Amino acid sequence: MDFAFTVEWGLAGLFLASFLSATLLPGGSEAVLFAVIRMHPEQMASALVLATLGNTLGGMTTYFMGRLLPQHLAPEKSALTKRHGPPILLLAWTPIVGDALCAAAGWLRLPPIPCALWMALGKAARYVLVVVGAGMV
Repeated sequence: MDFAFTVEWGLAGLFLASFLSATLLPGGSEAVLFAVIRMHPEQMASALVLATLGNTLGGMTTYFMGRLLPQHLAPEKSALTKRHGPPILLLAWTPIVGDALCAAAGWLRLPPIPCALWMALGKAARYVLVVVGAGMV
């Protein structure tokens, strides 16, 4: 079987790597994004969208896992949570802390749509920085 690194395989792998790296599993979606856009620069916009979508869906998976914890265990929302709420998920892309923020947002029953939007914004910004760092812009 002859296997070539086609743009389709690269984009599918990027989506999968982005999804998995946003869950509690370790991953390196930035390196995959970098490789895809270096090999297929014409796919930069598609790669950014797929990386952001995959990583956001992975983060929301962690969010919904947090919601599975019994509600009576959720603490009263602290002043910090009341002050920052879903916008704190701009930091959902950060290593280790990001996973905890996603799980905590679900556990604290923060509204899912604003959480997903803030999460996507932060993750997209990180991926744009990868593209800039790759010298593609």
